[in-house]
Amino acid sequence: MSAVSEGALALAPGEPPALAPAPVELPDAVDRVALARLYGEPLFALPNDLYIPPDALEVFLEAFEGPLDLLLYLIRKQNFNILDIPMLSVTRQYLRYVDEIRSRNLELAAEYLLMAAMLIEIKSRMLLPPKKSADAQEAEDPRAELVRRLLEYEQIKLSAAHLGQLPQHGRDFLRAQVHIEQSLQPRFPDLHPGELQQAWQDLLKRATLVQHHRITREELSVREYMSQILRTLQGRRFVPFEDLFQPERGSTVLVVTFIALLELGKETLIEITQAEAFAPIYVRLAYTPL
Repeated sequence: MSAVSEGALALAPGEPPALAPAPVELPDAVDRVALARLYGEPLFALPNDLYIPPDALEVFLEAFEGPLDLLLYLIRKQNFNILDIPMLSVTRQYLRYVDEIRSRNLELAAEYLLMAAMLIEIKSRMLLPPKKSADAQEAEDPRAELVRRLLEYEQIKLSAAHLGQLPQHGRDFLRAQVHIEQSLQPRFPDLHPGELQQAWQDLLKRATLVQHHRITREELSVREYMSQILRTLQGRRFVPFEDLFQPERGSTVLVVTFIALLELGKETLIEITQAEAFAPIYVRLAYTPL
């Protein structure tokens, strides 16, 4: 067998040559990484007619509430000592941020530019030799006023954050409101003195109709009639007002009984109630909770 060139097939003696297999066509970008897949097919190059809007790619920076907030963020982020601020490094970072927002919002950048001018002024004053005052005292650090404003702003910001963490009505909790249509225990209207006077006059009229005209001298005890009224009310829930009197015994007994009834009411031993106006009057023992 003789040697053949690379890619040829070795044939046995007397064997006809066989057809070589057709080469497989591979894509030109087989060694490249696909940028994307479109409907499952790799995409190695962007279409020529692809349009990307200018605002499609936008860099979102940290949101700050003002120049002091930005300056405090730069100081705290790099763990600088707020009482010894490295003005060169802080000013460079501050101006870099200001240049970024100037291209987007010129009105917003105006406030930040004012602080940038203040930082540059402080840096320039630090480069000059300090001037001593008339009393031979050293001049104040140019950064002192800025440090004072930063410390005050940080304290206010921390206090606001603490207040924001407290429970807030409408955000963290709601007030429970319960509407009660009527009370559980019925409340009787207060007895008017005129109603009691009218009831007493009615008893006096009834006493004049049934009394006997006898002239006698009788000593009556108010305390005795008070005890008698309490015994009558014992074990009973409500007793009509007129049932506590004895008209047949005359007006004298009626007066003493009425005085005894008033004394018991004054000492809160009994309750005189009326369900509504012009309704019958009832008497009962006062309720004493256990």
